[in-house]
Amino acid sequence: MGKDKIRRFAEIEDFSNVLQLDEGKPYKGQWSKNFFKNENPVVLELACGKGEYTVNLATLFPDKNFIGVDYKGNRIWRGAKTALEDGVNNVAFLRIQIETLIDYFSAGEVDEIWITFPDPQPQLSREKKRLTSPRFLNMYTEILKPGGFVNLKTDNDGFYEYTAGKIKELDLKEHINTADLYKSEFADEVLSIKTYYEKKYLKDNKNINYLKFSFK
Repeated sequence: MGKDKIRRFAEIEDFSNVLQLDEGKPYKGQWSKNFFKNENPVVLELACGKGEYTVNLATLFPDKNFIGVDYKGNRIWRGAKTALEDGVNNVAFLRIQIETLIDYFSAGEVDEIWITFPDPQPQLSREKKRLTSPRFLNMYTEILKPGGFVNLKTDNDGFYEYTAGKIKELDLKEHINTADLYKSEFADEVLSIKTYYEKKYLKDNKNINYLKFSFK
């Protein structure tokens, strides 16, 4: 492990907005009340990476609580540090495996989920690891409030098509579906938040896919 990674892992141990592994379990069902000290809705960003989307959403919506979820602490460090430096108090980061999500959130506790540029896991043998596979969709159904949205932004056309197919196959409710977000009518202030990697994709003239759906 490089020196920077070691330093970042050490630093997040003392970050007040980072919870690692079992540290997040006591807040299950009580994130707003006991962690954020309010009654505001909870929004998750899964596989949040450096947390750019999480922090930007929290800045735009101070009346909501945002939690970025990822297992790679050296990436979480960036978003957590930015939030602390900028005084963005309605954001936290949870360092866990996403497969264990239901150990940390109660039924109906989450208002909305964002999945921004996750690993598409293109190999058929890794389908179960795709964050919109039935395995994960079942988890989201459990923790989302009725009618809660799932948002997916991805540069990977295959992953987008896979997810669109699952929405139809499982008879979920599709709200927005576009294979080229920035040439569509949907690119508002929220959807125009750009991560480091998204900027690179756009510079290479890559189209950005977006899906918004909910469970009936």
